[in-house]
Amino acid sequence: MSSKAVNIVRIATALVVVGLLVWLLPVREWLGAALEWTAANPRLAAVSFVGLYVVATVAMLPGLLLTIAAGAIFGLVAAVALVSVASVLGATAAFFVGRTVARDWVSRKIASWPRFRALDRALGERGLLIVMLTRLSPLFPFNLLNYAYGITAVKPGQYILGSWIGMFPATLLYVYAGSVAANLTQVLAGDVDTGWAGQVLLVVGLIATVAVTVLVTRVARRYLEREVDAAGSA
Repeated sequence: MSSKAVNIVRIATALVVVGLLVWLLPVREWLGAALEWTAANPRLAAVSFVGLYVVATVAMLPGLLLTIAAGAIFGLVAAVALVSVASVLGATAAFFVGRTVARDWVSRKIASWPRFRALDRALGERGLLIVMLTRLSPLFPFNLLNYAYGITAVKPGQYILGSWIGMFPATLLYVYAGSVAANLTQVLAGDVDTGWAGQVLLVVGLIATVAVTVLVTRVARRYLEREVDAAGSA
């Protein structure tokens, strides 16, 4: 399957997950309870979410559902901030684990990964750029990449900044999907009266966010492929 197809599948999967959760589960009740608890305990809710996200990232569990849930519970702006912080903290924790206690395990994991060896050579010249592009591109699995970077010569500062920039488009997309799902749920429950125009704007905004994310990802993938191929032939 091509990387473009993989990216489309990821986005479609996120949207299907949101739809199924809203359709099959008592999401309105859960969302209402979560919103009430969050409103009563905003700091504890934020800290708990960040801690859970970090643990999930280090444990190599997918953070997709957590990201979508953040959009539904905290709202777009707050959720983007929380997920950005949590995902970078989790990726950084995995990076240092891979650089220290799990170095041998990571080395065995990527021993048969020739594309990463070429990537490692490219990091020597353009560390920040390569980290950012790999976060944008579906060519490299996110969770393993966190650990794999730990055994490279990339500087921690480059890794952290590149990871934050590269992960931001996907963060925005999935948080927005969760926010849209929450808003639509509230509208269907009669809690918010936005009219047909408001509902259309929600959907149009999600479509626009998906389109921009796909475009950015495609550009990043092409550029990364050139960088990796050039490093591999050097």
